Amino acid sequence: MEKHRIFIVEDDRKIAQLLADTLRKYQYDVAIIDDFDRVTEECLAFDPHLILLDINLPSYDGYYWCRQLRTHTTCPIIFISARSGDMDQVFALENGGDDFITKPFHYEIVLAKIRSHLRRSFGEYASGHSERTIKLGALNLYIERMELHVGDEIVPLQKKECAILELLLEASPKVISREILLEQLWDDQTFVDENTLNVNMTRVRKKLADYHVKSTIETVRGAGYRFIPAQEEL
Repeated sequence: MEKHRIFIVEDDRKIAQLLADTLRKYQYDVAIIDDFDRVTEECLAFDPHLILLDINLPSYDGYYWCRQLRTHTTCPIIFISARSGDMDQVFALENGGDDFITKPFHYEIVLAKIRSHLRRSFGEYASGHSERTIKLGALNLYIERMELHVGDEIVPLQKKECAILELLLEASPKVISREILLEQLWDDQTFVDENTLNVNMTRVRKKLADYHVKSTIETVRGAGYRFIPAQEEL
């Protein structure tokens, strides 16, 4: 199976190398920019599936290079920058970016966003692919339908309920942190009340209980949440 290729445009060599090392551990093929006057040429030569792009760069900024790259590629471009102002994020998106991560960042969030964009562009969410389903024993989550099938039982879901179960089922039996859940479920955590995730998690648990689903969502204190499938539903 072909590895996804990720191209890093970052002038802090230490950050670029740490990112590259982390991504390679997860089986990505990674290249780091060498010549900041030849960003487009080096990028096209590598032919990446996704680009990580800083804003503050030598010669020209990331907005400029994003515009140049957009004339050649439609692959996802994620800005990673210490500039955290609202307008910085607006400029990033208006100049062709797909997402924005503020430094300092958690590697788990970077990885989650990369996986999400790669799924949408090249994986199960991409045009032409069959309906995306997450299967865990007798549990089948149909993303587009927003339905959880448990044997013959069909549990209808709201959008956030489905998104929460998607993340938990994909991670099971591992714990998924509150930070990653917030990052993936809401575009801007700044405006999300701390209690919002708790309320949504309670709704999902109630929905499962109302439809007599035996599997549970466990709260792991200080860590996050974990989906525990019931033995009879495996």
